[in-house]
Amino acid sequence: MLLPLAVFVVIFYFLIVRPQKKRQRQHEEMLASIRKGDVVITAGGFWGTVREVKDDSFIIEIADGVKVRILKSSIQMKRSAVDAEASPKPNKGKFFNQFHENQENSPASECCLDTRKHITFDVPWFELGDRF
Repeated sequence: MLLPLAVFVVIFYFLIVRPQKKRQRQHEEMLASIRKGDVVITAGGFWGTVREVKDDSFIIEIADGVKVRILKSSIQMKRSAVDAEASPKPNKGKFFNQFHENQENSPASECCLDTRKHITFDVPWFELGDRF
């Protein structure tokens, strides 16, 4: 009668509790290893450079001159500065990349009104066809 219950507890421990403790220990070690100048990614997806380490929080710079204070527990991962600089730009699609390559090389790109900053489509409007 107690044997199935004991087996269930052992399985529960090895499949759920132990791996969770291991992940938690790795996360705590990662937080302890973060120093000033490290590039971190928050749980919200913000990339920032650690500018100051406090007891329970970090001061990170997420843009030039924009510093925020976040709790240590909200750090998702640590990236080295070399990894952060070498990470590839996101691929937004074949049509998007072709359109922007053509726009950057065209004489219209020297115009005073740069509309390329406001395009939100993955493909240029003239290639949408009957998608709408």
